[in-house]
Amino acid sequence: MQDVVILGGGLAGLVSALELARAGHGVVLVERKTYPFHKVCGEYVSNEVRPYLESLGVDLAGFGAANINRIQISSPSGQLLESQLDLGGFGISRYKLDYELYKLCEAAGVRFMLGKAVEDVTTQTGLQHKPDFRHHITLNTGETLESRLVIGAFGKRSRLDKSLDRAFIRASSPYVGVKYHVLMNFPDDVIALHNFRDGYCGMSAIEDGKYCVCYLTTRANLRQFGNIPDMEQAVLHRNPHLKQVFDNATFLYDKPEVINEISFAPKRAVENHILMAGDSAGLITPLCGNGMAMAIHGAKLASQLSDRYLRGNLSRVELESRYQHAWSARFARRLWVGRTVQRLFGNERLTEAAVWAFGAFRPALRGLMRQTHGEVLR
Repeated sequence: MQDVVILGGGLAGLVSALELARAGHGVVLVERKTYPFHKVCGEYVSNEVRPYLESLGVDLAGFGAANINRIQISSPSGQLLESQLDLGGFGISRYKLDYELYKLCEAAGVRFMLGKAVEDVTTQTGLQHKPDFRHHITLNTGETLESRLVIGAFGKRSRLDKSLDRAFIRASSPYVGVKYHVLMNFPDDVIALHNFRDGYCGMSAIEDGKYCVCYLTTRANLRQFGNIPDMEQAVLHRNPHLKQVFDNATFLYDKPEVINEISFAPKRAVENHILMAGDSAGLITPLCGNGMAMAIHGAKLASQLSDRYLRGNLSRVELESRYQHAWSARFARRLWVGRTVQRLFGNERLTEAAVWAFGAFRPALRGLMRQTHGEVLR
């Protein structure tokens, strides 16, 4: 029987695996893809987690991560405002960052099961007076695993969410995410958020002189025009800043990375005795630019409490209760602020008014950004 099985090999899964393996526990990580691979992600990381990532052995400067300290926001008509970022951040592709964490995990002794998906997880809780938790994990290959603990880090939306009958999965979500890597003439210390009808597009520098261009829109927008290029031409190009990018940038993908039915509905951090981490526990709206930092921060929290449980210093009830409480204390307000702010964007008139208001009252914009970020993690 394994100590820990981690479901999903994104940032939250990899960081949890690395911490627990280095603490001496037997860790298996199941990931349906093989490294390295691209993911739909804005690829901007708040500096709140930079010291911690570097302490794990990730050489961000050596990888050429872009240092970002300014933000630009435009309305659908092109009205533009700019502000300094109090804490700042850095840009690095998931292709690069996840692969480097994967190699650190391999060196730490994590056992990877790649190219495989989890079909189901069941839990045996043992006797009432002395619970003996055993998780049984079934893979799509027919293989099974057994572990003392399971951490769910399988991302924004998964078949496993349906298998676990999680509340948020019962309702469809209208959102679609699209990502490109491009070469373009743009400052490498700026993250831009360009709005358009029923959506917004973030873009910032990553390593090797490349830029990430990632946008969120609705399936209704896509259905209206039939395909992604025609929708971009009809909707995104109405913002002159986006039109300039799409007209002049060199696109490095044959086709974009796309993800459907992204849900920002509240989730629980513990479901069916599985500790959820990263987007599996809660997804912050992309306009806040803090999802990667939250995944890393949440993984550290999950691994610290899991280590205490595996060493016998916490009961299972204490583990689950403390994790849910600590996760909510750190992230619930950020998620609520993100959902609330998102309502200001998408409707063209409301977005124009919001950009004008934030431009007229810059302290309000910076105060809002602080509400979606946390203290520096070391």
